[in-house]
Amino acid sequence: MSRTDFAGIACSIARSAALVGDPWALLIVRDVALGLHRFDELQRDLGVATNVLSHRLERLSEGGLLRRERYSERPDRYGYHLTDKGRDLVPVLLALTAWGDRWESGDAGPPMIVRHRSCGNAAHAAVTCPACDEELTADQVDYEPGPGGRSGPGTALIAGVLVDPPSMSPAAANEEGH
Repeated sequence: MSRTDFAGIACSIARSAALVGDPWALLIVRDVALGLHRFDELQRDLGVATNVLSHRLERLSEGGLLRRERYSERPDRYGYHLTDKGRDLVPVLLALTAWGDRWESGDAGPPMIVRHRSCGNAAHAAVTCPACDEELTADQVDYEPGPGGRSGPGTALIAGVLVDPPSMSPAAANEEGH
């Protein structure tokens, strides 16, 4: 059985999932963002097998999310730090945290509180429109083809939907004068 090359699918979700689409990868990025940088710290916190951790750290480093820095010689020991690309993933982790707090934390409540450093208030992630600052939700967005879109494995049906949308949103209809 051949493995699907998600990195080759013309979809940003598929390409992102190819790099960080397993729980260990996301938890490693979370831990590094929270200040754990050494292999033994990550292994102890996550309880993950050392071979799995080594593989994920290598993949995240090769993918440009983490940079490896030597902190000791004889033996060589390395710490892992977020790159700009890795720091850009933190809002995604915050969004997953907010979703998990709402839908998966149960009666115990959220396991961690996120505070906005500038004002000190508890915060949750929300994706907003850069023009009007409204929160984007499933019923408040439309999709259209982008310059890198194409039909193929992983996008065989949605490519047609993007080319020929089923209906125009009310906001777009108003802008068009309909």
